[in-house]
Amino acid sequence: MDGFHKGLFGAEGFLWVIFMTGIFQIPMECMGFIQEESQSGGIGLKQKVVVGMSGGVDSSVAAYLLKEQGYDVIGVTMRIWPDHIQASAETAGNCCGLTAVEDAGRVAEVLNIPYVVMDFRQEFQHHVMDYFVEEYLRGYTPNPCIACNRYVKWEALLEHSRAVGADYIATGHYARIARLANGRLAVRSSVTAAKDQTYALYHLTQSQLAHTLMPVGEYEKSRIRAIAEKAGLPVAHKRDSQEICFVPDRDYAGFISRTAKEHVPGPGNFVDDSGNILGRHRGITHYTIGQRRGLELPMGERVYVTEIRPDTNEVVIGKDEDLFTREVLCHKMNYMSIEDLKQPMRVFGKIRYNHKGEYCTIEKQSDGSVLAVFEKPVRAAAPGQSVCFYDGEYVLGGGIIEGGQGRARNN
Repeated sequence: MDGFHKGLFGAEGFLWVIFMTGIFQIPMECMGFIQEESQSGGIGLKQKVVVGMSGGVDSSVAAYLLKEQGYDVIGVTMRIWPDHIQASAETAGNCCGLTAVEDAGRVAEVLNIPYVVMDFRQEFQHHVMDYFVEEYLRGYTPNPCIACNRYVKWEALLEHSRAVGADYIATGHYARIARLANGRLAVRSSVTAAKDQTYALYHLTQSQLAHTLMPVGEYEKSRIRAIAEKAGLPVAHKRDSQEICFVPDRDYAGFISRTAKEHVPGPGNFVDDSGNILGRHRGITHYTIGQRRGLELPMGERVYVTEIRPDTNEVVIGKDEDLFTREVLCHKMNYMSIEDLKQPMRVFGKIRYNHKGEYCTIEKQSDGSVLAVFEKPVRAAAPGQSVCFYDGEYVLGGGIIEGGQGRARNN
């Protein structure tokens, strides 16, 4: 298929294919040409894998490695941003924008693989952006990257990939997948602790793991760049994307204000743990647990946000020691290396992506939530953030840190 450049899955069941000679709309049921294109070379019945390509070096090398291993590779970039934030995100150089499409397309050309752009704007809006705003409005600190992984990069991408007859999807995550002695699949830590991304993958189901490949997890970052350079990939030295992709200026409160408008809570009181008023705050969406900067309180010492109370529109202020707890309650659990938690278990827990982690004992509660009792106090366990539990190198499972009355405190 000479002149094939890229395609875009439309929300109404059409694939927009962009050729050198023009743009054509083709029903998705007539997508055999992708299979024929990806099978060019007459190799026969190879296993087909759709690689999520963000335009960065990691996913590009993932596609290269899988092709070298003999897989029938199709490159895919997910279009996720609404048009009104596209320009600002592009300026910041974040993933999944038009620059990412161009970079991924150039990599696909070097690798001689078919490449398409799938439209996941609706899924991203609902499961990631709307969720992000709603969580902040109720005083929680969400993790949109984990939501994106779960609902877009896996659930939606896997569904669309099966439509083109793919056996697997693959990503550039620094993680590995292993089958354990009990027969279950689990995410395993990558060979490089500095780049390990297993924390953000605890939600994957057994079915999703069975259809996922993560070739990058066997390498360190420096080796990945060296492979990209040797393979002639044009993104070998491209910098990694940072921060939340749809809020490139890092002004979360401003984004929430523009999105939720009249639903955003107004100013309220800073209070101490006893309810004494200390001053006025700008609105709860401006704050998160553990925050020190931007409080503008003349307290004469360093103080921090220790709790957010959306029902009374109050932000609780305390000292650093008030942020530490040994107990963390989490809900919406997903178990990975085990089918269920039937008895207390000593594991290693991380309460956020950059947390070095601590050992804890986890025990299932009567309502299905899990109480983690840490051997050393952990700091700033923010409601809405995820906690990931490890059994050795393998992800046991994880859940969402609970807030409100369910939030665990020091004894």
